Amino acid sequence: METINHKVNTYIDSWMGPRDERVRGWLLLDNYTPTFALTVMYLLIVWMGPKFMSHRQPFSCRGVMVVYNLGLTVLSFYMFYELVTAVWQGSYNVYCQDSHSAGEADNKVMNVLWWYYFSKLIEFMDTFFFILRNNNHQITFLHIYHHASMLNIWWFVMNWVPCGHSYFGACLNSFIHVLMYSYYGLSSIPALRPFLWWKRYITQGQLVQFFLTVSQTACAVVWPCGFPIRWLYFQMGYMVTLIILFSNFYIETYKKRSVSLKKNEYQNGSASPTNGHANGVSTIETITHRKLRAD
Repeated sequence: METINHKVNTYIDSWMGPRDERVRGWLLLDNYTPTFALTVMYLLIVWMGPKFMSHRQPFSCRGVMVVYNLGLTVLSFYMFYELVTAVWQGSYNVYCQDSHSAGEADNKVMNVLWWYYFSKLIEFMDTFFFILRNNNHQITFLHIYHHASMLNIWWFVMNWVPCGHSYFGACLNSFIHVLMYSYYGLSSIPALRPFLWWKRYITQGQLVQFFLTVSQTACAVVWPCGFPIRWLYFQMGYMVTLIILFSNFYIETYKKRSVSLKKNEYQNGSASPTNGHANGVSTIETITHRKLRAD
């Protein structure tokens, strides 16, 4: 195993250049093999799990899901708060920030971003819950692509650019995940569902997050500060793929179903409530609550 790790590390280092020594020895970061192996295991479970569950009764998982989602809500809030305070204390430049000039603030950002990387492994459980509950329609290409790619991308980020300009996307994403996981945690409790109104705004927030990240990354290209330029181009390219996929999800989930719903209500001779809600739950939310997740 050590021979395999050495060969993999030698190849990656020859391609990527020297690593950031400040994260040497951190859990899961020294070798790429564990991260890659965990991703392969994830993809195998995605492939085999639905087949295994196809002739079995779905598990409820309600209590576990409440704990899981609210736990990730707390972790996401912690990461968002710590990143905001760190970049404020370190006087980070919002347009471009290198990875070696902020001293203790850089160390704090690195520690938080390691948790951000590790949270991407924890989030594999999103998919596993879908499989256990036989909600296979929610395991879309977007869902798998997003989950599988993020863990691997952030392994590379943590080894080569673990602070500086890397903070911005993680900070925004952590805030969005506070909204997202709090919604899914609370929606696991049926009595609370009528009061959860921000479902559709989560995807809107994710799209805003991607556009802001592209814009802020472009600033670092226009006004460089020593942050590796190829990382900036890669981040913008990856964000564009997410914008395309999440935009398609939003259109398919909300816009087209909204038009279809209004058409059906008109044909049935029933007018929708003027405020778009009935008994505290909008008709769109009633439908989309059981539909795809864009995480």
